[in-house]
Amino acid sequence: MMSDLFAGLRRGTALSVIVLGALSTRGAAQQAVQQTALQNAGDEDIDKRVAAVMPQVITWRRDFHEHPELGNREVRTSKIVADYLRSLGMEVHEGIAHTGVVGVLRGGKPGGVVALRSDMDALPVAEQVDLPFKSKVRSTFAGQDVGVMHACGHDAHMAMLLGAATVLSGMKAQIPGTVKFLFQPSEEGPPPGERGGAVLMIEEGALENPAPTAIFGLHVWPEEAGKLSFKPGAEMSMADGLSIIVNGKQTHGAQPWKGVDPVVISAEIITALQTITARQTDITLAPAIVTVATINGGVRGNIIPDSVVMTGTVRTFDKGMREDVHARIIRTAEMIAKASGATAHVSFSSSTGASPVFNDPALLTRMTPTITRAAGGKINPNAVWMPSEDYALYQEKIPGLFLFLGVNKAGVKPDDAAANHSPYFFVNEDALPVGVKALAGLAFDYLSSGTK
Repeated sequence: MMSDLFAGLRRGTALSVIVLGALSTRGAAQQAVQQTALQNAGDEDIDKRVAAVMPQVITWRRDFHEHPELGNREVRTSKIVADYLRSLGMEVHEGIAHTGVVGVLRGGKPGGVVALRSDMDALPVAEQVDLPFKSKVRSTFAGQDVGVMHACGHDAHMAMLLGAATVLSGMKAQIPGTVKFLFQPSEEGPPPGERGGAVLMIEEGALENPAPTAIFGLHVWPEEAGKLSFKPGAEMSMADGLSIIVNGKQTHGAQPWKGVDPVVISAEIITALQTITARQTDITLAPAIVTVATINGGVRGNIIPDSVVMTGTVRTFDKGMREDVHARIIRTAEMIAKASGATAHVSFSSSTGASPVFNDPALLTRMTPTITRAAGGKINPNAVWMPSEDYALYQEKIPGLFLFLGVNKAGVKPDDAAANHSPYFFVNEDALPVGVKALAGLAFDYLSSGTK
């Protein structure tokens, strides 16, 4: 009798487990259906709202383009951004990292927190593109009078993020959670002697109160208009500033044997540095670049100077490779200088940290359907860029994705378009709706699908 009783209890327990398991599976399936329905409804709403806001997005973009401001000096720009976010009813924080702005949109339903980021600063470049809203602004950078231009598309970034803020504010009641809008100054690097950019945004609380669990951003690029490009893992390089000071011995230009010529030695160092990535580094593992971009020494043609200063950049994707390349640069410069009776001092600096821009693979897999839909299927999921971005510093704190939006004129191939930082850099505004859809869609879908 007792054995029959225990057997019955075991059967009852097993049946309960089966029933509970079925209910749990059914509940999970119902939740997935509800999330899909919410996202689909959100997609349709986003499309309508993007179409409605695009005229204003174009107006913002052209205004920012015509009135560019250098890093840590984005006073007019940040006021426009802050005033508009405040008009949407957001909680707005100003003066972060000098001129940064953070807007907080709290949705009508409980949920997680996600961040969207745009940079704000322009470059010391005199614009050569003939536009009705061409920049004629001039300013001072590093003691020099310079033209100022949004030669890297940050004007478009700000306009698209303001567009996404408009879209999501209109959907506030539907949003399960909170969206933070980060408008960051000085992405291109702060002026000499100052601090700024993402590192200062983070130090001054941009990722706190409330703390996002993911961050999304994008950058315009000379590629097919409307195409979104990305890849899992390391996507953009780490960037290190390079400085080499060669100290020789000054003498008359007609008597070089009485001195030590740092100009000739510098030329030898520049040539030898190119063999580091060409002959000493396994670039099948990851690409690497060593560039010397400036060389300064001497005051007149008949005096061999006492010293020469070279500056440049080092780009790597892997921390171990980064350390190895740095060590080889130091060894090469010091030993060549020593062989000629001179000395060389090598130093490195970085505004992007010791990490590349890194797309979290799991997050990218989860959000790829959103990205694909925003681009109408025009995607490149295996793209790598040698330029760097201090967006990497946010990704050191929380998972993030960074996309590239093609903005070429119709029919212009990527290799034929002016590069970012060129005075001829051009943004095809027909591509901007894709960026607004991507930013708004990523935030909405991330929160709608749960933040874990």
